[in-house]
Amino acid sequence: MQLIVNGEARQVDAEADTPLLWVLRDELGLTGTKYGCGLAQCGACTVLVEGQAIRSCVTPLESVEGQSVMTIEAIEQDAEGRRVVAAWVANQAPQCGYCQSGQVMAATALLKQTPQPRDEDIATAMTNLCRCGTYNAIAAAVRQAAQG
Repeated sequence: MQLIVNGEARQVDAEADTPLLWVLRDELGLTGTKYGCGLAQCGACTVLVEGQAIRSCVTPLESVEGQSVMTIEAIEQDAEGRRVVAAWVANQAPQCGYCQSGQVMAATALLKQTPQPRDEDIATAMTNLCRCGTYNAIAAAVRQAAQG
């Protein structure tokens, strides 16, 4: 099956129903995307497919064949992604960091869809869980990234 991952065509040998997360991590060695719950609840596995945030732990490989998949490893190649990462650093958003790749991906998708999000938009889009509770810093970082 062929995937386009971080701008590069990649051939993968996996069953069609294999979750995208495991193909990214185990077949392609892109371990920045994390396994959290396996139920699409926590968001640690968030990647962008055609610019949309998706939970890769429950996304079958066949559903993304031929589509553009972006992982945290390439997020700074994207203008919004660069702004999000800079804002994350400036606001010291992460503590343990485990959820942060998914948080950054979700924030980047939000800014692609809504360049000037309101607080309600941020709350609606940023549903990834953070066990450290850095939600205020995350929201501040999203607001800063939106300002450019």
